[in-house]
Amino acid sequence: MPAGSSSRFTDGRVPDHGIGDLFTYEARLQARLDVEAALAEAEAAVKVIPAEAGEAIAEAADLDKLDLDRIEKATAEHSHPLTPLVEELCRVVGAKHGGWVHWGATTQNITQTADLILMRQAHDKILDLLGDLLRSLSKVAEAGAEVPMPGRTHSQHAVPITFGFKVAIWIDEIAAHVDRLRSVEDRVFRLLMGGAAGTMASFGSHARAIETETASRLDMGSMPVPSRAINDGMVEWVSILGMLGGTAGKIGKDVYSMMQPEFGEAFEPIPEGTIGSSTMPHKRNPQLTLDVITSATQLRGLVAPAMESMLHDHEANGAMTGILEDAVAQASRLAGDVLARLVVIFTGLTFDEDRMRANLALSGGLIGSESLMLELGERIGRQVAHDVVFELAQRSAVDDIDFASLLAESPEVSEHFTRAEITDLLDPCRHLGESANIARAMAEHARRVADGIQIPSV
Repeated sequence: MPAGSSSRFTDGRVPDHGIGDLFTYEARLQARLDVEAALAEAEAAVKVIPAEAGEAIAEAADLDKLDLDRIEKATAEHSHPLTPLVEELCRVVGAKHGGWVHWGATTQNITQTADLILMRQAHDKILDLLGDLLRSLSKVAEAGAEVPMPGRTHSQHAVPITFGFKVAIWIDEIAAHVDRLRSVEDRVFRLLMGGAAGTMASFGSHARAIETETASRLDMGSMPVPSRAINDGMVEWVSILGMLGGTAGKIGKDVYSMMQPEFGEAFEPIPEGTIGSSTMPHKRNPQLTLDVITSATQLRGLVAPAMESMLHDHEANGAMTGILEDAVAQASRLAGDVLARLVVIFTGLTFDEDRMRANLALSGGLIGSESLMLELGERIGRQVAHDVVFELAQRSAVDDIDFASLLAESPEVSEHFTRAEITDLLDPCRHLGESANIARAMAEHARRVADGIQIPSV
C-alpha cells in the first residue's frame, strides 16, 4: 500500500506514485535540515557567519548523522516542532560552530520552506501523472472519435455524440489543470525567510542578500514581503488540486455509470481473479472508479480548510499554519491516488461500440428530434417546427407510439418529407456535428500538452 494512503479497493493494483513517502516524519525532518544547510551556506557566503561554520552545518545536516531518538524524545518533552531538531543539529556540528545554526530564522521560515521543497516534488510527480493520463486519454479519444453514442443531459438522452467527443471533454479540463499548475509555480515556490514577523530584522543589513542566496540554493523565488501570514500561493495550489478532484470525480462518475449493465458502454480493466463481492459471485465492480470517486471527493474537501488557513491573526497564527500544512500533504497524496488510478483505467479501458449504437436506438428515434426539427424549421419556421415536433415527441414517449409513424401521419411534417426521408432525418449518425473533429483535435492537444511537461526528475 502506498505510504500515507488510506485503504482502497485497488491499492495492490496501482503503482505507488511515491507522493505519500514525501511527507513522512523523516522526510520532513530531512527537508528542514536542507533548509538549515542552505541558510547557513548563504549566511557564510555573505560573511554573516564564518565560512567554516557554514561548511560544518551543511555537512552535518543529514538525518542519518543525527540521533532520531533524541529528537523524538525532546519533541515530546518540549512540544515544539523544530527546536529539538535544531538542538540536535547543533550537537552534531559541535561546540565550535554549533552556535551559528538557525541564525536569524524563526520556526516557520524553516518548516514552511521545507514543506515547499516536498510540495514541489509532489507537484512534479502530479504533473508527470497528468502527462501519462493525457497520453492514455489521447489514444481513447482517437479510437472513439467516430463511435456514435447517446449524449446525455440531466441523465436523459439529448442528442447523439461520439465516444471520442465525451473523452474530449475530459481532456479539455485535464489539460487546463496542467496549465493552472504551471502558472502558479512562481507564486507558490518562494522562500519564506523573513524572521519572526517578516521584517527580516534578525538578519541585519544583509537580510536581502541572505534571502537571495538561500533562495538560489533551494531553487526558489523570493517574497517581496516575507511574511508568515502570506500563504495564498500554497492555498491556490491546493485549490487547483481541488478542481482536479472535480474533474476526476466527473470522469469517475461517467465511467461508473457506463459500466452499469443497463448502459454496458465502457469498462475499466478488471484483472482475472478480481473479487467484486463476498456474497455475489457474479459481481464485476468498478473498483478503480470507486476509488477515484472516493479520493476525488476527499480531495475537493480540502479546499475549504486551505482557504480557512488564510485567516492569520495579524502577522502569524500557528493554527492556520498547521491547517495548511496538513491540507498540502493530504491533497498531494490524494491527487496522486486519483491520477494513478485514472492512468490505469484509461490505459486498459475497453468500450462496446455495438452497445453504444444499441443505446442510441432505445428512444425509438426521439434522439433525432432536433435534427428533424431543424430541417422542418427551414420550411415552416423554427418555432412552429419545434411546437409540432414537441407535441409528437411527447405523444411518442408517453403513449409508447412509434415516433417516425407519428411524424409520417402529421400533415405539417408529411407535407415536406416522405416516410423514408423522415427515417433518414432521425438517423443519429447524421446529427453528430463536429464530434469526430473535436475528438481528434483534442487527442492531438492532449499529446502536445503531455509532451510539453518537462520534469527534471520525478
